[in-house]
Amino acid sequence: MSDEKKSSWDEPRHAKFTHEEDVAFLRRAIEVSRLSREHGNTPFGAILVNEDKQIVLEQENREISEHICTGHAETSLMEAASRKFDHDYLWQCTLYTTGEPCAMCSGAIYWGNVGRVVYAMTERDILGQTGDNEQNPTLDTPCRQIFGSSQKDIEVVGPFPELVEEACEVHKGYWN
Repeated sequence: MSDEKKSSWDEPRHAKFTHEEDVAFLRRAIEVSRLSREHGNTPFGAILVNEDKQIVLEQENREISEHICTGHAETSLMEAASRKFDHDYLWQCTLYTTGEPCAMCSGAIYWGNVGRVVYAMTERDILGQTGDNEQNPTLDTPCRQIFGSSQKDIEVVGPFPELVEEACEVHKGYWN
């Protein structure tokens, strides 16, 4: 047996979430997206849940209010999480988000070392809401493809058909 230290992503995730728990946490992320819109930002939200099934961070988009082009909810959440928690802790966490993480956000999740991602609607569902609006030029690259080309076995769960309409509702009238 080797004396080499194993990477945190080689360790199994301990917490198991039920479908009902995932739906409840996604509904909280959708509420955060409503708050984001109320605060003048694009209607996206993300939350971070630890292995004890407690919300440890919530994040709205910041790109408009703070003039940050990389201010997506997931990227901003990962910036905050990386300041607050170590890699081993984050590997045990789940990031819940209203929409499938874009390529940039998937990269932030990967480098931040979150072990599980759950999303309500797909990148294509988001494109259906935003259309050709220059504020959100959607990249049609599924997060599973990005994570699948990595060295980490990041678990991805989504979309949730029963929540797509609810997640899209927050976008109605925003992108016109």
